[in-house]
Amino acid sequence: MTPTINRRNFLITTTALVALPIAAFAAQDWIDYKPGVIQSLLDEGKTVLVDYSAVWCSTCKAQERVINDLRDMNPAYNEAMAFVRVDWDDYGRHDVTTSRKIPRRSTLLVLRGSEELGRIVAGTRVNDIEALLDLGL
Repeated sequence: MTPTINRRNFLITTTALVALPIAAFAAQDWIDYKPGVIQSLLDEGKTVLVDYSAVWCSTCKAQERVINDLRDMNPAYNEAMAFVRVDWDDYGRHDVTTSRKIPRRSTLLVLRGSEELGRIVAGTRVNDIEALLDLGL
């Protein structure tokens, strides 16, 4: 006896499996910091979330997961803001860090124009990060 395949379930499952990586990729749109990129985005009138992180930092990874999940759930964040990642190992002592008095990696900022709208240092709570992102809307 050969097993039968329910065509409808097969199509739904296949479509979901194909769409899942696309949705996951959409939330991963981060701009890697290079000198001048944040100011350029601000000069264009964009609101910018700046993530000071290191690849080896577990707190940074937790923050990134929360941010990406929130971006997936609320596309308004992606429309309202640019997301820039500053590599702590490369730029921890650079002007992009020292001029804003960034105390450590795992610091998140929301900037608009010449103003800092909000900041989180080493926080990973979903509600806190969501409140920070809401400032950028």
